[in-house]
Amino acid sequence: MKRLPDTELEVMKALWALGTDVPRLALDHSLRSFQWSRNTINTYLTRLVEKGFVSVHRMGKSNLYTPLVSREEYLSFDSQSVLKRLYGTPRNFVAALARDGLDRQELDELRAFLDQLEEETK
Repeated sequence: MKRLPDTELEVMKALWALGTDVPRLALDHSLRSFQWSRNTINTYLTRLVEKGFVSVHRMGKSNLYTPLVSREEYLSFDSQSVLKRLYGTPRNFVAALARDGLDRQELDELRAFLDQLEEETK
């Protein structure tokens, strides 16, 4: 899997929200706030198909698009990628958060989450 550019990620977010066998018109409607031309959206969809993130099939005169990678799969991959690229280790990431000032409640939530993870791995 590769990290997606922000524009292609926005198309994936729209597809994830819309589900499977998404007609192009529904996708255009969902992405209208970006004011991209039809050709621009076509380019992003073609790239996503080539990368294996999306499948496309013809139904009559329309193309239907389906995400092949789930939102959760991509978020997990992207989180690990950012963590490794920017911080190296989870400890360095948490240290950076702490330097920016986690409040008591955030620290307690983080500690509870780590305790829960530890219990799940036993």
